[in-house]
Amino acid sequence: MVIRVWAPHAGRVELAIASERIAMTLGDRGWWLADPPAAVAGADYAFLLDGAEPPIPDPRSNWQPAGVHGPSRLVDHASFRWSDAGWNAPALEAAVIYELHVGTFTPAGTFDAAIERLRHLVDLGVTHVELMPVAEFPGNRGWGYDGVDLFAPHHSYGGPDGLKRLADACHAHRLAILIDVVYNHLGPDGNYLPRFGPYLTDRYSTPWGDAINFDDRGSDEVRRFFCDNAQMWLRDYHADGLRIDAVHAISDNSARHLLEQLAEETAALEQRLGRRLVLIAESDANDPRIVRPPELGGYGIGAQWSDDLHHALHSVLTGERTGYYADFGTVADLAKAITRAFVYDGRHSAFRGRRHGRWPAGISGNRFLGYLQTHDQVGNRAQGERTARLMSLGRLKIGAAIVITAPFIPMIFAGEEWAASTPFLYFTGHDNPDLARAVSEGRKRSFAAAGGAIGEVPDPQAPATFARSKLLWSEVASPPHNEILAWYRELLSLRAATPELRDGRLDLVKVQFDEAARWLTITRGAITLACNLADRTQPVALGDRAPRRIVMASDPRITLSGATVDLPPDTVAIVRTS
Repeated sequence: MVIRVWAPHAGRVELAIASERIAMTLGDRGWWLADPPAAVAGADYAFLLDGAEPPIPDPRSNWQPAGVHGPSRLVDHASFRWSDAGWNAPALEAAVIYELHVGTFTPAGTFDAAIERLRHLVDLGVTHVELMPVAEFPGNRGWGYDGVDLFAPHHSYGGPDGLKRLADACHAHRLAILIDVVYNHLGPDGNYLPRFGPYLTDRYSTPWGDAINFDDRGSDEVRRFFCDNAQMWLRDYHADGLRIDAVHAISDNSARHLLEQLAEETAALEQRLGRRLVLIAESDANDPRIVRPPELGGYGIGAQWSDDLHHALHSVLTGERTGYYADFGTVADLAKAITRAFVYDGRHSAFRGRRHGRWPAGISGNRFLGYLQTHDQVGNRAQGERTARLMSLGRLKIGAAIVITAPFIPMIFAGEEWAASTPFLYFTGHDNPDLARAVSEGRKRSFAAAGGAIGEVPDPQAPATFARSKLLWSEVASPPHNEILAWYRELLSLRAATPELRDGRLDLVKVQFDEAARWLTITRGAITLACNLADRTQPVALGDRAPRRIVMASDPRITLSGATVDLPPDTVAIVRTS
């Protein structure tokens, strides 16, 4: 097995393998090569650059069994016995995405343990399972957004074969699998890439330090590194798509943006593999170019997260107005999010102090994800409170009904479907004491600056912070959790059985509301959703067409009279008209 490493910064590279130090040969464009007999699957190895000790891991390591500072291990991807021949993921238009963190999804927190809960997702109505980042990051616990060995599934989750078993099991359950990847920065601990080559550039800065070099000198091989990484997850781990973290923080002034290159290469791989693949971007830029096709000046990404719907919905349901929620809070904002995807589409943002966004004219709602919760929106709160802690049961049902019947791809954050009582906190497991202290103190300072009490912020480094974030599956069968779970299942069943709820036709969505009276109706084809956000019972007119029947109701007191529905406070009804 030939071992290759790109190290244009090095004058000499040695391969440490099987107690030997082997001089590598310099090939083209800074690539070093060696083909020793010991290079077989399962062998551990590392590199010495210009004789510097200790040896360091391979930037493209497929396995880091001892963590980010340990040796790399060779993997033979062809040796895994897959059972998913003929599998093809559902089209994104039909998707219901379920975001989960492997470490907190089950008590064991491993890929194999997650398999045991896939039946729950099938029964819920999920089609796509999205894993928060699984690439090797420092320590044994963390969110995964500080990864440094981007080709290696995390050792504490079960390594390469564990992830393959999970992907294979997902496909056996008719579930697609998406993997969250981070291409905008690298973690601070175990990041050896700058010692090998110009992976970073000081041309731009990010909240995490120097930006990744996608357009400066030496960037060709850096771009190849990230594009090859994307292809690896899709090809070698049979992933059905990738969620690309914070693309607004990817700085690239090339004529062909990295996102466009990723989209083109993914489309080509899709043709070669003969199965459906998708890319989904996270962005707070409200920029429709992300999902527009290249022939119309876009990057060709399949879909993007839409925080405006979350912010508009969250602020209306909870009454929160701090931070970026100050830009939201009216029923009118919520109505605009439902009909136009972006509330800020060139409108002035007081929070940002400038105009923000652009109208995504002509783009299908199926190019946007809608959600009531995400790991960010829960975990970036000081106490990691889920919406179940922030609003009434009635408002939880309203939020779920709006997200699942909206003209977007619905996404559910693990535990949301049963109003999990456990928080999802920010947690880390850094072994470096200086970094661990800096993370703990920085977390407290950030919330103190925002007006919070320092003592109220859980220490990210404390094992208890991680333990508190694990889901309690014992809750599922007990009230009120089972009531919310039944509501989600019924909503998702309705969506699956109703074509007009999946067509993404923003131009056909009709929304009516009364800001003062605090009610809202959303009509999509023969389905009308009526919400009462007021503290009093009130009648809500559903339009000219006489309704045939109430399909779903969040409260047994809801009644229908002709084309008017009487809604108690904090209730929602879904009505089918003739």
